[in-house]
Amino acid sequence: MSIVRKSILAAIRWYQSKGGSKHFFNLECNFEPTCSEYTHQAISKFGTLKGGKLGWQRIKRCSDPDCVQIICDPVPKE
Repeated sequence: MSIVRKSILAAIRWYQSKGGSKHFFNLECNFEPTCSEYTHQAISKFGTLKGGKLGWQRIKRCSDPDCVQIICDPVPKE
């Protein structure tokens, strides 16, 4: 595993340990797993570039104020 990937994954875990989007942005994630956990899983599974792209696409769809229920959206298998 590259130093870049390890650093990004460590940064995600730090963000989660400090309270995530609720603490930093006063927002609730609309997804399960949360966007940070999804991004962590995607980078772990697919690498920094593809996993990061998947995570960014997920984050762009998050925090919809009109969403009334949690959406189950796991990391793709391939």
